[in-house]
Amino acid sequence: MTVSKPFPLTALASACLLGSVLLTGQAMAATTINLSYNGAPDPDKNAVHVFATNLKELVEDKTGGEIQLELYPNSMLGEEEDRMEQTMNTPKLNVASFAGVSPLVDEIFVSAIPFLFDDFDDARAFFDEGDYWREVEATLKERAGVDMLAVVEEGGFLAFTNNEKPITHPDDFEGLRFRAMDPSQVALYESFGASGTPIPWTEVYMSLRTGVADGQMNPPMYIILGSLYEVQDYLTLANIQYSNQFLVGNSQMIEGWEDDVRDAFMEAVAEANHNARVHNESQVEERIAFLEEQGMEVIRPSEDDLAAFRDIGQPAYLEWLAERGIEQRWIDMALEDAGMSHLID
Repeated sequence: MTVSKPFPLTALASACLLGSVLLTGQAMAATTINLSYNGAPDPDKNAVHVFATNLKELVEDKTGGEIQLELYPNSMLGEEEDRMEQTMNTPKLNVASFAGVSPLVDEIFVSAIPFLFDDFDDARAFFDEGDYWREVEATLKERAGVDMLAVVEEGGFLAFTNNEKPITHPDDFEGLRFRAMDPSQVALYESFGASGTPIPWTEVYMSLRTGVADGQMNPPMYIILGSLYEVQDYLTLANIQYSNQFLVGNSQMIEGWEDDVRDAFMEAVAEANHNARVHNESQVEERIAFLEEQGMEVIRPSEDDLAAFRDIGQPAYLEWLAERGIEQRWIDMALEDAGMSHLID
């Protein structure tokens, strides 16, 4: 995962206006379109790369070559805020994390409420069919001129790792220091009695190696991608949050395509996302087994311990959302979509 310093909304609004001016009069159906994303171009370690390469093939096939994608992995076109500004201003596609989308739609943090989903099917239904997510899509387009095209799985559910002690219960977090991807993770760690410090993904390995942080939270795929098993001893499968990123594209670019080209492109996106989900789910247990083979101790908390994580983490996170100024209607919509209306005040 990559974390970047959020950029001001006023700057984003200006960038969006500038992008509108720059794009006026241009041919939107560019022959070659850049697709940028995080992580190495390694299909064995990076689920987003698997998605991107499959999308490239499908788009070129289904549009008869009218649209061709140029892939830029490893954040080659810049960090999260840079790539999102590029997507707002130019005919471009991007796979963004929360750090890229949240400065534009802060309400996206609602989708990361701990234990919102029991399994993959629950999470996919939430994003594919829910009213909350339709509102997120509409808001992103209205504020930034960017289409939300797909929710891309990046390796299963989040697990905790650390190099101090086995974590089976929230009490075990006391006194530990954790790397956080964003402010929402800081709030979560603090609810368990630990501290959280935002650290960019590119610095996570060294931070763990040198003791700047004792642990971190990521799906098994990212633990492998970053070779974190070399500097972490314990893996706790708390499955606290669904791990995802977001395929986004310049709205004017997409609206400028001929109807048949746009339909073919969206068909390719849907098929690539389905294929990525099937592939990702099939790899989860294999990745956990690999980490165990590398020497990590794998902890699978009991139902009682998971309930303790949920009973502490959910209220603390909901309070953090309120303190952040997220309107209650967003939270209510998400909880209704997730079948958790009992949490609505």
